[in-house]
Amino acid sequence: MSALQWRDWSCAVRVVLADDHGHHEAPTAEVADRVERVVRGLMRDVELSVSRFRDDSDISRVNGRTGVLVPVRPLTVELVELALEAADATYGACDPTVGRQLLAAGYDVDIDQVRRRNPGDFVPAPPTRRADWTEVRVDRGLGRVGIPAGLALDLGATAKAWTADEAAARVLATIGIPALVTIGGDVAVAGSGPAWPVEVSEHEGEPGQVVSLTSGGLATSSTAGRRWLTTMGEQHHVIDPATGRPARGPVRTASVHAGSCLRANSLATAALVWGVRAHELLAGRTSRLVMTDGTVVNSGAWAQDVAA
Repeated sequence: MSALQWRDWSCAVRVVLADDHGHHEAPTAEVADRVERVVRGLMRDVELSVSRFRDDSDISRVNGRTGVLVPVRPLTVELVELALEAADATYGACDPTVGRQLLAAGYDVDIDQVRRRNPGDFVPAPPTRRADWTEVRVDRGLGRVGIPAGLALDLGATAKAWTADEAAARVLATIGIPALVTIGGDVAVAGSGPAWPVEVSEHEGEPGQVVSLTSGGLATSSTAGRRWLTTMGEQHHVIDPATGRPARGPVRTASVHAGSCLRANSLATAALVWGVRAHELLAGRTSRLVMTDGTVVNSGAWAQDVAA
């Protein structure tokens, strides 16, 4: 298996191919170029659709024009609809309308910039209303998305995971080789490949548990990773829609396997919000919960292999 890796979206992007190369070898220059163009091109398109940190993205335009249906790209319509489906499937825990709550917590620019900022330089603007995904309006026929005043979209819990799924599928379609794609803690595989070894850890670059992934996706969401200091204390990026503040429950990290990385990450994010009910609501799923006291709770096939 050969691999190539780079950084984008403030995280590691890695593509592994089930080819005839050795473990730590790079693919041929031609294959590497094709793969990288496919994945980078997809990520650029997703960024133009849903990045909160680009003024020219569709999501920024929707957030800036509340109360009206705003023309957007077809990809944006699809990603918003998928985010709403994830909200419904997680009983509202994975809510894409927490954009203003994230701003209030200090996550108003790229995470690397947030961490470099002097905490005293940030002045929070409290949200004027509670997040409510049921208030989002999508007109697929006209290609428009709208939200009411007081809300802002953030698709961080679903768009990156969908990108991993789509990237793996596109790599397979482009070069005909089974592939694994990792974007941060989101992992997706496509094609009839091997039992892919995947290292699962709370922090990027740290040692973790190695599990086997044969299909679908595996995602890890954590309150321990993307953290920063503000005058209000330490904050993180997983918002509890019920309180409008970073989740403070007993689960600090959740890893979930599902039929897609999108589904896996929706459930992993929701688990941090569900807190004490996470194990119950993930019943039957292959999952691993790390509690704030360090206790680990496994379910499904996690204790052996992660496979479907």
